[in-house]
Amino acid sequence: MRISEKLLLAVLINLCLVATSIHGSASNTGRQPYIVYMGEVLEHGLVPEEQHRSLLTEIIEDESIARESILHSYKRSFNGFVAMLLPHEANRLMEREEVVSVFPNTKLKLHTTRSWDFLGMPLTVNRSYKIEREIIVGLLDTGVYPESPSFDDKGYGPPPSKWKGKCEVGVNFTGCNKKLIGARSYSIGHKTPHQSPADTDGHGTHTASTIVGSAVNNASLYGIGGGTARGGVSSARLAMYKVCWDNGCWDSDILAAFDDAISDGVDVLSISLGGVIRDFYNDSLSIGSFHAMKKGILTVCSAGNEGPYLLTVSNLAPWVLTVGATGIDRQFRAEVRLGNGMKTSGLAINTYSPTKQMYPLTSGIKAANYSGPDAYPDTCDWGSLGEKHVKGKIVYCAPGGIYQDYTIKVLGGAGTIIAGSDFNDTAFTFVLPTSYVDPKVGNLIDKYINTTKNPQAIVHKSKEVKVSAPFVASFSSRGPNYLSPRILKPDITAPGVDILAAFTMLESITGEPHDNRFSLFNIISGTSMSCPHAAAAAAYVKSFHPHWSPAAIKSALMTTATAMKVKTPDAEFAYGSGQINPVRALNPGLVYDLRASSYIRLLCREGYNDTKLRLLTGWNHLDCRKFQPARGYDGINYPTMTLQLHHPTKNYSAVFKRTVKNVGTKNSVYKAIVKSPKGLSVSVFPSTLAFNRVYQRKSFKVELKGEPLISNGTGLISASLEWKDSTHRVRSPIVVYKVLPYQVAG
Repeated sequence: MRISEKLLLAVLINLCLVATSIHGSASNTGRQPYIVYMGEVLEHGLVPEEQHRSLLTEIIEDESIARESILHSYKRSFNGFVAMLLPHEANRLMEREEVVSVFPNTKLKLHTTRSWDFLGMPLTVNRSYKIEREIIVGLLDTGVYPESPSFDDKGYGPPPSKWKGKCEVGVNFTGCNKKLIGARSYSIGHKTPHQSPADTDGHGTHTASTIVGSAVNNASLYGIGGGTARGGVSSARLAMYKVCWDNGCWDSDILAAFDDAISDGVDVLSISLGGVIRDFYNDSLSIGSFHAMKKGILTVCSAGNEGPYLLTVSNLAPWVLTVGATGIDRQFRAEVRLGNGMKTSGLAINTYSPTKQMYPLTSGIKAANYSGPDAYPDTCDWGSLGEKHVKGKIVYCAPGGIYQDYTIKVLGGAGTIIAGSDFNDTAFTFVLPTSYVDPKVGNLIDKYINTTKNPQAIVHKSKEVKVSAPFVASFSSRGPNYLSPRILKPDITAPGVDILAAFTMLESITGEPHDNRFSLFNIISGTSMSCPHAAAAAAYVKSFHPHWSPAAIKSALMTTATAMKVKTPDAEFAYGSGQINPVRALNPGLVYDLRASSYIRLLCREGYNDTKLRLLTGWNHLDCRKFQPARGYDGINYPTMTLQLHHPTKNYSAVFKRTVKNVGTKNSVYKAIVKSPKGLSVSVFPSTLAFNRVYQRKSFKVELKGEPLISNGTGLISASLEWKDSTHRVRSPIVVYKVLPYQVAG
């Protein structure tokens, strides 16, 4: 820092003496709390507290006062401390070479770790606290870490009277509280060494806190992503059903958890798991969520992480809210500097700070150990590198490898620079200093290594940068719907990239055995993270409308979602109705409501026979003939409209029949606004809907007529219908697409 900058900061310090201490009013000596920031972490072997005490003793001179003045030492990811100081002492500290800055501990406004603020839900958002505290959100996940501050129950009363669940105790789990009101674990048909609801993975704690987490100030992952961490319905209660273990998540456990959760009295279920696409009647999630729906419980599920490829979306049941992942307006980037002065940065959640100015740099090729027949040294695959060529060095790895950081860590490497893929929009946490750079940048780094006698590099700790958002995450699974082509999936998207939330202290932040970093908070990406955002939004809507059906809440979230701007032609296959807008969803105006019989009508139309549907529904006397004729093309009152073409080279037409229920103002008139591209005609009959009472229903039909669908990539064309009055906009995507290879025909 230049001297002029230090003098300016010293002046600012004196102007800020009126700042209020978080520890109460200043003492008679006039001391105030100051932050003394000293840059990166200390070198290995030094004790931060001793260095801080020694420094402060030189400034204050009275050792006892100096010792008592230190309130807290920063020592894990950066170096510094908080101390009660006088203005002239703060000025003297500013003059020290080892001190970067000194500033008063000022009271600031709360900020979230971004996702809820980004969705328009600041901490001060309008809430129905009395009802929200009666909302119980159930999760089927890896368990929960009850000691997390995100599940603090200060100020809570007893559990809602409707709660019928229980709290199991076990290894590393001593019980629940008034916020975490229930916890169960399941291991039916398989053995686990430590039966307990305790979260030894971190996934369950992360997703749970995203939904119901209490506000926790100064949350971060080793100083990265700092802010106030909180859930979308931070006053709601949590019930955890542990169904996932080291060996996976078993159907037997999932169904047992559904069975308990429905009886226990949960209001919303959030399930961030899936993967195998199976017929509804062979799928534990479809079966369980169907019975939950019948009891008035909305199940929210993740779409999967198999993007950006088509036909990869999972959790396809029409009674489930299926959620894709988007990015928010921040990224975490780790700067890379080469010995030749070149600077670049890559996506990474790198918590490590360098202890040297530069490190030797090599590549996987140069560090090769060709001992195995399947060695791929260029990508730094396991078994392909030699320890003597890696130890103490930063290693550049070409795209395509797996566990490169783990391989280099085990071999004693100092770090790695990995060339990413074309789908590089998500930061990951690694077991040693790492930056995930663009492939073109990787080529330049590789060239530098091969044309320099002693190449060097350094990877810095990650910093937060602003980016344009929202955007669909490349990993987020896409449609179309493999099982039920008449239903657009995913239904909606929510933030799922680089989400900071609570974590377990029973596992390292990467889960790798060579990682000794443990944290109460972690930054993770996946549709597993977007699912709880949507589940919290559903619980938020339910707290204002406790008697709405699951379909009505789902409709409110879908029709008020923010349409996204993307460049690819398969947009709706990636994001469905758009990104959730929880505040708008409180007052959607109109909803597309559904009963269980409506879903059966769809399944009958899809070709499910009576016997199979009985397995799914439990209705012993179900007869598909009673549900005929179907309602238009798809036979279901769904908020979106999807037409699958078996003959895209011919003209086509279809009629969709829909009914909306007025949940807005008593007297309202909605007009249909259609947006459609050339080659597709969309007509709405009637084009105006007039309501004179709340909960009144009105029906309409949408007629599509189109020219032959040109085969361009996905062979897709999209439009939209929006019902609009003076206050509300009720939007429904319309998608027409050709049958894709291996897709089940509808």
